[in-house]
Amino acid sequence: MSKIKAGGSSKNVHDSPGQRLGVKVFGGHKVKAGDIIVRQVGMTKRPGPGTFLSRNYTIHAAKDGVVQFKQRRVKKFSGRSAPRTEVIVE
Repeated sequence: MSKIKAGGSSKNVHDSPGQRLGVKVFGGHKVKAGDIIVRQVGMTKRPGPGTFLSRNYTIHAAKDGVVQFKQRRVKKFSGRSAPRTEVIVE
């Protein structure tokens, strides 16, 4: 009889590829309507004028123009305000 328990197989060995998130077009660059500006998980950056938010929180350009990033304060559910980045296409 063995004195040591069975080791079993390791479970946490599968590695998944990166999701390629982040800012795709930076401030001052030109975009066409429908271009992806930011890919994100959750709403870390907010859509502003000239942009729209898709179901997976990706921010797209709604019209042709130049991308701008501006800081603004957004009220949280608790009533406190927090700084958030707003994406604008002009």
